[in-house]
Parts: sequence; C-alpha cells; structure tokens
Amino acid sequence: MKRYLVLVLVALLAALYVPAVFAQATGSVKGVCTDTQGNPIAGATVVWYSPETGRKYELKTNKKGEYFSLGIAPGKYNVSLTQGGKELYHFTGVAMSVEEKELPFDLKKELAAQAQGQGISPEELKRRQEAAEKEAKEANTVKSLNDKLAASRDALKAGNYDQAIALMTEATQVDATRDILWANLGDAYRLSAPKQTDPAEKSKRFESAVDAYQKALQSKQTAMQNGEKDPDANKKLAAYYNNLADAQGKAGKADDAIKSYGQAATLDPAGAGTYYFNLGAILTNANKNDDAIQAFDKAIAVDPNKADAYYWKGVNLVAKATTDKTGKVVAAPGTAEALSKYLELQPTGPYAEGAKGMLQYIGSSIETSFGKQKKPPKK
Repeated sequence: MKRYLVLVLVALLAALYVPAVFAQATGSVKGVCTDTQGNPIAGATVVWYSPETGRKYELKTNKKGEYFSLGIAPGKYNVSLTQGGKELYHFTGVAMSVEEKELPFDLKKELAAQAQGQGISPEELKRRQEAAEKEAKEANTVKSLNDKLAASRDALKAGNYDQAIALMTEATQVDATRDILWANLGDAYRLSAPKQTDPAEKSKRFESAVDAYQKALQSKQTAMQNGEKDPDANKKLAAYYNNLADAQGKAGKADDAIKSYGQAATLDPAGAGTYYFNLGAILTNANKNDDAIQAFDKAIAVDPNKADAYYWKGVNLVAKATTDKTGKVVAAPGTAEALSKYLELQPTGPYAEGAKGMLQYIGSSIETSFGKQKKPPKK
C-alpha cells in the first residue's frame, strides 16, 4: 500500500513539472519616447522586430509617449520608432532576455550623440534637430488629418452631413494646403444641399461646395507647380472639376458648369464619356439643345454602349421637331435612330416608355435593333 502511494506521488510530481519543461519564458519591454524638444511623442508606434525569427511586436505610445508590453520572446531585435508612416529613429541588435527591458527613445540625446561621434558642429546639430522636429510634427499632423478624413467619409456614408462638414472644416483650418481636404468638404456641402428644406440654405450649401472645390483645384495646382510628383494628378483634377460643375449647375451657374465639365474632359480623356454626358445634362436643362446633342455625341464616341446618352440625345432632337402645313410632326434627322438605339440597349430601361412615346409622337415605328429600315406609319 505504501509503495502504491509513493508511485502516485511520483506521478503527480512528474505531471506538475511537465509545463515547466515546455513553457517558453518571456520578458517585458517599456520606454518613453520624446522628441528633440523633450516633448512626449504620442500616437507613435514602436516596432520590435526579430530578423532571426521574423517575430514582430507593434506597440503604441500613449499621451505621455510611453509604451509597454509583456510576453516578448528572448532574442535580438531591431527596434524602430515610427509616426505617420515615417521612421523617426531606430536601434539595431537590441538584446532581449526574460527580464524587463527598458528602451527609451530620446531623440534629443540620440541626435546629440550621433553628432558628437561624427564630428558635427553645434550649428549643424541644431539644424538636424529642427528638421527632425519638423518631420515628427508633420507626421503627427498627417495622422490627425487622416483620422478626420476617415471619420468624415464614414459620416458621409451614414448621411451625417453636418458632422462631415464640421470635421473637414476643422481639417482645412489645420492645413489649408491639402486639396483632398477641400474636395471632401465640397462633397459634404454638395451632398447635404438637396436635403435642406430651406431654399436659402440649400443655395448656400451649393455655393459653399463650389468654393471648396475651387480651393481643392487651386491647392492641387499649386502643389504641382512646386514639384509634387503625382501620376494621377490629372485624374484628380478632372474629378474635382466634375464635382465642381455639378455644384455650379445646381447653384444656377450653367455657363460655369459647362466650362468645368469641358476642363474635366480635357484633363482625363479616358473618363471623358462621363464628363460629356454630365455636360449634356446641364445643357439640356439650360435648353441649349444643339450644344447638348454635341455633348451626347461626344459621350457616345467615347462609349458607344452608353444607352442613356442616346436617350437624352433623342430628347434634345425631339425638342427640335417642327410641324408642316398639314400639322404633321417633322422630326430632326437622327431622332428615331437615337431613341431606337436606346431601346436596343435598354429595352426595359427606366426611359423605355418615354422613348416609345417620343417615337410615336414623331410618327416612327418602334424598333429595338438600331439601323433597321423604318416602315412608314399607317394612315
């Protein structure tokens, strides 16, 4: 009986010792990050990366510039401090054990040490410190603006237009040189305007949208003149002009809208079909039928399958119809073809009944295959 108890005790002791054999001991890390002026660097990321194992730990700094983490495996790490996607400083070959490791990022101290080791003059050190401070401040500003931009876009998706306007207004007050901020402010005003029940407020918001888009264009053009490298610059400018034109048209500035759509089409030929179609819509509303027909023809030339362009071309052609001495409707050349082409492309589309009605009005048979010989109406 005693032997049995001894065996049981041995087994239990062995079981208790098993975790200690397989458990991996880890340590903890902490530090304070300060800039070249000694101020805490908040909202930064301290990355501990092991080239040997590929392990990576990303730790955020709090408002006091502090970071901390448990469970860091022993080994050698490259440790970097980044903010807004830019590296501020790094250490290589930092040894980590199972003990607590304290690794501060004191940029003022580190830059001074670098300068001393490289024989850099106090004046050059000061210049580098100021450059580092400027870069850190820029990174922090960019992060703040990106946060506002993301929040504003979420607000727009949720239909919270006033919140989006407030966020983008704050952002443009922080930095008035960034085109994307003005463009998003323009979007918020433009999309919110139709929701207003007060005509004066509705008009005011369209005017505010026009102003914001114009500032977006000016900011982008200035950046390009100052050497900004952006392969998509023309597409962005075209998009700004397109939205500007929409706001101008709804603000009652048809002539300005026409010019803006033309600018968009010139800057972005690949997207010209959309811009010419939008231009045609403005011209249609302004009763400029001939100019509207030309715009829709340009849209069709870019995209021959753009059904709505054929329909609205037909609408403008119907507006040019006349009557002869007997009172018979005489359609302008191309009217039946345009409306029939729409029905061919969209036989059950939203404008199908309207197209059929206009074909009957001009005395043409309804065809759904563009180019077929039209039979004369029965008398």
